Amino acid sequence: MATFISHSPGETGQLGEAWGQTARAGWVIALSGDLGAGKTQLVKGLARGLGIIERVHSPTFTLVNIYEGGRLPLFHLDLYRLETRDQVLGAGLEEYLHPGGVSVIEWAERWFGEPPEPAGMPFRRVVIETISDSERRITYEDFGA
Repeated sequence: MATFISHSPGETGQLGEAWGQTARAGWVIALSGDLGAGKTQLVKGLARGLGIIERVHSPTFTLVNIYEGGRLPLFHLDLYRLETRDQVLGAGLEEYLHPGGVSVIEWAERWFGEPPEPAGMPFRRVVIETISDSERRITYEDFGA
């Protein structure tokens, strides 16, 4: 398991950008963290690293935003409004577990449990913790890669 301490939203975005530059098709990234921890900031950086120039925002009301035009498509899921695994499964989101690009799932613990457990695909489990107003501890671990 790796740990990164971010001192600003920009640093969080830079970490995501580095991940996007090396991402491969089929990769699923499961994000967990409180509101305002920086999950969407990380996704914005990931999109930049994939070469996506479209404005990235959290799909809280639509569940999924799809961004194309980069090296790989990015599927950005936000499960905040779904409270149980049954609701997630009822939403029919399973196709995003085997993407033709990269899937990033905010509030992933609502689907995979706490902490999110891999489901047989290239999977990165990420937990973002607030240390202070400007600092975040980002821990991550890869499975099945």
